[in-house]
Amino acid sequence: MMRLIRKGLMYGNLFHVSSPSLVERYNRALKHLTGKTTNLTDFHIDISGFAPEVGDELGDPLYLNPNGCNRQFILLSTEQKTAPLLEAKFSTSRGILRQFIEDNENQLFALTARDAVAGELLNSVYRVSEAADLFDIRKITVEADTTEAHVSQAGKLARMIEDFKTREDAWWDDVLIAEMIGLARKTGDVTRAPITLKETSFEQKNFWTEHFGGLYVFREAEHPAAISVGGKDALGKLPIPFMMDLNDRNQIAAFLEMNDLAEPIIGIKGLDAAAIIRQKMDFVTVDVAASLGAPLEGANRRDLRQLARRYSSELPEAFHGLNRLLRWAEGGGSFPRITSEHPAYFYTLRAKPHADRDLVNRLLAELTPLDIRQLFICHKELFYALYRSWPDPKKAFVADFLEREYQVDKAGAREALFGREASMTGPDEVDLVDVVGPWGSIRRGK
Repeated sequence: MMRLIRKGLMYGNLFHVSSPSLVERYNRALKHLTGKTTNLTDFHIDISGFAPEVGDELGDPLYLNPNGCNRQFILLSTEQKTAPLLEAKFSTSRGILRQFIEDNENQLFALTARDAVAGELLNSVYRVSEAADLFDIRKITVEADTTEAHVSQAGKLARMIEDFKTREDAWWDDVLIAEMIGLARKTGDVTRAPITLKETSFEQKNFWTEHFGGLYVFREAEHPAAISVGGKDALGKLPIPFMMDLNDRNQIAAFLEMNDLAEPIIGIKGLDAAAIIRQKMDFVTVDVAASLGAPLEGANRRDLRQLARRYSSELPEAFHGLNRLLRWAEGGGSFPRITSEHPAYFYTLRAKPHADRDLVNRLLAELTPLDIRQLFICHKELFYALYRSWPDPKKAFVADFLEREYQVDKAGAREALFGREASMTGPDEVDLVDVVGPWGSIRRGK
């Protein structure tokens, strides 16, 4: 994993905590939330204040996420808003934290200038003991204050000031005046510089969770369903109409089509689909070549074509299906019929522009693990887990590729592959390819 860390592909963009004052504030907040402190004087934190180094020191990677369902957080700076969320248990958590920081950025900037802000993503479920418990998590509320309770004290002082201004005999209430003066020493003049944080609540509608081996929940879709990474039978009865696992390829394809969640990359205006297909084929070639001991250091596209020819009989059907689609896209060959049963099918899709675009692309990455670029962008947890098991030549190739082709322009690469953010994209023109896919309507399973 050190190769990824050195290239900024793992633990990248974390906030560096090294000054004694920041370490002291972090420890105050950590003690406030968990009763623990760190002896480290130099570490890096994510958007939630989680530090991998502190997790190793405490022997607890969930020291800020007890039971994996109520994420606590420590803010030392508003700069944390651009950091990733490590050890994520829900796909929605980072977005909630980032929006909370952005909605309260000015206040948080002022508060973190003198103290740490500690808080929690609250819901009504404190422990997920069975899969059905996940469906009770519907509303996430962000609760936060400094370790010295500046926000709550400022609110108390504001109420006292209002009482003082409206009550006729307040001028003679020495106790009230003394309390106001005492609080004002801590909070400052709240009449001129109010200290408040917007109460931020979110409906957790559709989401991915790492619990129970991985589960995708689409309860707000027109045709609701849950998709399990492991066997669906092990999860028991869930309060949702349809339940699938990754082996149910026909049903997943039908679900994506019925809810209008995905689209074939062939036929999208402005998208160089042929280049994307070629790249996916290269990734499949790399996987096979590395498993057979072929050298990959410095391999370019020409080298990969030669490897594909050499190991043609070893390449999986996903490669050959993509190759037939590429021949058609480039103007030669017959139109291939690729159904949802074909191993190449999900490699030919991407999420449509909608609110759950990232969630659908994460699901598609789960279904197409040989596409290492989509896997890294859309599902880092799975990428890191699979990376550990790869032969070293593949690890080296993938790390060099991502550093060279993705790190230099992350936003541009994401837009080229997946389109603009849903909020920036208007309705697309509808044509036959958009409605039924480039090979016709999918065949549904029984």
